[in-house]
Amino acid sequence: MNWNMNSERRQQMVNDWNLPWEGGCRCGQIRFQVSAPPLLTMACHCTGCQRMTASAFSLSVAIPSVGFSILKGQPTIGGLHGATRHYFCPHCMSWMFTRPEGIDEFVNLRATMLDDASWFAPFIETWTREKLLWAMTSAVHSFETLPNYEDYAFLIEEYAKQASKPAR
Repeated sequence: MNWNMNSERRQQMVNDWNLPWEGGCRCGQIRFQVSAPPLLTMACHCTGCQRMTASAFSLSVAIPSVGFSILKGQPTIGGLHGATRHYFCPHCMSWMFTRPEGIDEFVNLRATMLDDASWFAPFIETWTREKLLWAMTSAVHSFETLPNYEDYAFLIEEYAKQASKPAR
């Protein structure tokens, strides 16, 4: 998403998405705000996400970094402590968001950390070659691993046209 657009168009997108949104961890010690529309919504079936969520997949919303801010508290890095940084609440240990290795343009926010995630539906699903046989999503696009880098522009554009948006 190009944030260099004119301010009138940017404000229309904010209004369309009913922004800003807020959310936080389970115990409430960490609070955040989202002020930019999502780029994509996803379900990841990789075994790492299965283990970190204790579920069949993780659900996330890719938010432009300029539209994500911590309002309260200080998340801590957890998971494998590698180049991809997974952020957790230090008290309740809720997995809140990820900053992927080498990509500072967006934050991969766990969708269920939003105060209202009722509008969420995964647009793409990744790592389907590792998914549990019974795990199904409503994703429009499925990938055995990750989409090719050059496919993201198309996916983001298509998501912007088809995405379900939060109610006002």
